Amino acid sequence: MYLPPDCQAIQMALPQRRQRLSELIDIPVVLWSGRYSPRNFPANTYPFRASSHFLYFAGLPLENAAIRLEGERLELFLDEAPAGNALWHGEMPQPSDIAEWIGADGVFPHTELEARAQGAATVRVQHPETQAQQVRILQRSVPAPPQSTGIDRALVEAIVTLRLTHDQGGLAELRKAGAVTVAAHKAGMAATQIASLEAGVRGTMEGVILSHNMTCSYNSIVTVHGEVLHNEQYCHPLQPGNLLLADVGAETPLGWAADVTRTWPVSGQFSPTQREIYQIVLAAHDACIEQIKSGVEYQEIHLLGARVIAAGLVDLGILRGAVEDLVEQDAHALFFPHGIGHVLGLDVHDMEDLGDLAGYAAGRRRSQRFGLKFLRLNRPLKAGMLVTIEPGFYQVPGILNDSKNRDRYHNLVNWERLDQFSDVRGIRIEDDVWVTETGTEVLTRDLPTQLEEIETLINHR
Repeated sequence: MYLPPDCQAIQMALPQRRQRLSELIDIPVVLWSGRYSPRNFPANTYPFRASSHFLYFAGLPLENAAIRLEGERLELFLDEAPAGNALWHGEMPQPSDIAEWIGADGVFPHTELEARAQGAATVRVQHPETQAQQVRILQRSVPAPPQSTGIDRALVEAIVTLRLTHDQGGLAELRKAGAVTVAAHKAGMAATQIASLEAGVRGTMEGVILSHNMTCSYNSIVTVHGEVLHNEQYCHPLQPGNLLLADVGAETPLGWAADVTRTWPVSGQFSPTQREIYQIVLAAHDACIEQIKSGVEYQEIHLLGARVIAAGLVDLGILRGAVEDLVEQDAHALFFPHGIGHVLGLDVHDMEDLGDLAGYAAGRRRSQRFGLKFLRLNRPLKAGMLVTIEPGFYQVPGILNDSKNRDRYHNLVNWERLDQFSDVRGIRIEDDVWVTETGTEVLTRDLPTQLEEIETLINHR
């Protein structure tokens, strides 16, 4: 790893984050970063990604490190690089230099961690070997966060309070991720007509991200099969008449994420049926963003999106009935089955390693309704939150051909009319929306959503 030269905003934010944590809990905390994971033999590893909770308080993606927090004091536990490491990986910063960068009050070898960790709260990391280390050093079990109890539960609740809203350090990183993501999508649109496979567009988009010394914040979705919500296959040919759905986001070197989706025609021109469905999804996208402000319930934003989509499908003759009744019966979910979005920060689905403890306000549980059970965020919005807004329309065979759905919605769907939109497999439009004190700021607003502007980007080579 290296000490980044242009991240002063994060450096300045770290002391305040630790101070705020000390105001919420009065117990010592130990957080681990995790380690590299092998792909197929020990020396061939996946790229390292530090635990986001560690990153939030330490700032740097340090491999095989731990920090101890008590009050506003931070201690770093990090061994020096082994002899001979420089041959393969170059000279590494000394632990003392790293400690100075993150503002640690002391730096110690790992051998001293066990004596300093007793009685501390923690959050279980994803890396299995590090999980075992947590159990051994703390001399107790460390359940996954949704099952956390006692001091670990108190720590999780404090972390949720802190990470749900972003300070200026986090916002600066999120803006960087958003700007590179916008550039990647524009490049993908421009490359579409010269690519033969989905992989060609994916390569162009990820190349932009890599060229800015960033990584992808999740596995890219670049597909002509937009009805597969998390499609990670890139082998299909790009053919005239196809829509290409690209859900691609950048992650900064310090771990902060963007998450953006656009859908565009491979040929450079939307068909009449594609235009009609696209405009419905865009209307939902715009209406939801317009209503976002501090204090508004995010579930209400989701239901607004559902109503706009249902109304549009009624106007097209695909759905039958009153809009409110259709949404109450979850008929819209036949075509818009997922939630309107989620929180975004150090994780693309921020803090989902905590289960629903972050996404759902205290006392709230997931609904079992067809149209609500995939909602990832159900709490009032607050200034400082970053959320995605991502309505969509999908023709998912597993949903539309399900006999129970066919029976339940027999009189609410004009199946013959739906057949006329067979060239629309999936459309999603997604932006990253910052909740401010006075309203919103769309961090990814420089990426067009209007049909004509998208067609121009595709056809401009």
